[in-house]
Amino acid sequence: MIILGLTGSIGMGKSTAAAEFRRQGIPVHDSDAVVHRLLGPNGEAVAEIDAAFPGSARGGGIDRKVLGDRVFGDPVALRRLESILHPRVRMAEAVFLHRMARRRAALVVLDIPLLLETGAQRRCDAVAVVTAPARLQTRRVLARPGMTPEKLAAILAQQMPDRLKRRQADFLIPSGLGRAPTNRAIRRVIADLRGRVPFAWPPRPLIRRRGYKILKSRRYI
Repeated sequence: MIILGLTGSIGMGKSTAAAEFRRQGIPVHDSDAVVHRLLGPNGEAVAEIDAAFPGSARGGGIDRKVLGDRVFGDPVALRRLESILHPRVRMAEAVFLHRMARRRAALVVLDIPLLLETGAQRRCDAVAVVTAPARLQTRRVLARPGMTPEKLAAILAQQMPDRLKRRQADFLIPSGLGRAPTNRAIRRVIADLRGRVPFAWPPRPLIRRRGYKILKSRRYI
């Protein structure tokens, strides 16, 4: 089973790309969706987060705006939140991968916004980065409800710059040229990966992975 890590900075069109992978029949694990479930009504992380950030719970779930205000601009609070969420997201990912392996899936996608920032690419056979011009990215993000230039700047400060993500990518998926070029790129990624020998699954000891490099093409396709 080939594991493709899909990532991209905020506003780059990663969610649209993930939807196209699904449309092409490729199973996708959405880490953001897992977080939404963890924070939603009766979510597994609600009690622990409310204990760490009192008053953040509303109606059985976490009020994301209240929680966001608590961690915005506070690195210590953000790390505390991540220490609660990240292990649970990893567990959900592991369950997904085991389930897909049992189904003999040839290719799966891990949709992880901070894939490169957290080192999650080490769990993947290849990495695809969704990218768009900075002006388009800014316009997309500022059109979101409640978004401000200050919030966008804080979010970008937590993310690896797009230029550095592109350097680490095995595939670049452009999203600023319209839907058709994006979808063509995704179909080519799928075609390129199918038939390759998987390396990331099943998991191997890290010592056996030293020096191993895969698909270092870093190209638009």
